[in-house]
Amino acid sequence: MAALATTLSSAVKSPRFRRRLPLVGAFCVLTLGISNLCPLLPLSLRTGSSLSLPPFRSKLSRETPEKRSYSVRMEASSQTVPSIVVYVTVPNKDSGKKLAESLVKEKLAACVNRVPGIESVYQWQGEVQTDSEELLIIKTRESLLDALKEHVKANHEYEVPEVIAMPIIGGSIPYLEWIKNSTRD
Repeated sequence: MAALATTLSSAVKSPRFRRRLPLVGAFCVLTLGISNLCPLLPLSLRTGSSLSLPPFRSKLSRETPEKRSYSVRMEASSQTVPSIVVYVTVPNKDSGKKLAESLVKEKLAACVNRVPGIESVYQWQGEVQTDSEELLIIKTRESLLDALKEHVKANHEYEVPEVIAMPIIGGSIPYLEWIKNSTRD
């Protein structure tokens, strides 16, 4: 046990561990596990094979992405519905304003935040591209995602517009109620 304490102590004092821990804190320990954070520990100690240490990996790290999305889905109360945040990039301010207003007018979104001045680096048709864009952050019901995607596709000037949805797993109940009340069924 003294050897384990000495090994852990030297690993924690290493510059590699000290750089990582303040930046990501307990979240990193829970999701990445001690074996990824302490690469200097002998493999047998990191995996718990020589000691009966419990593994420090979260259950989520072993699940497939499909299972993970269901495990974090917010339960709807009688006043709320499952809600999502959707990212869409547009080429300029005018396109962003037009698309944001049409989404809210059609009640496909409760709110659209327009974030100007982002720079996107991506590969398109075999070439690395860099473009100034505007990011739309759209709050809506999960059930409206398909209609929102179709609306973006029909009203966007890109051949392949970005539409990325993420679940809202919690938040202010009055705000989540407002999303429900500001969007169509």
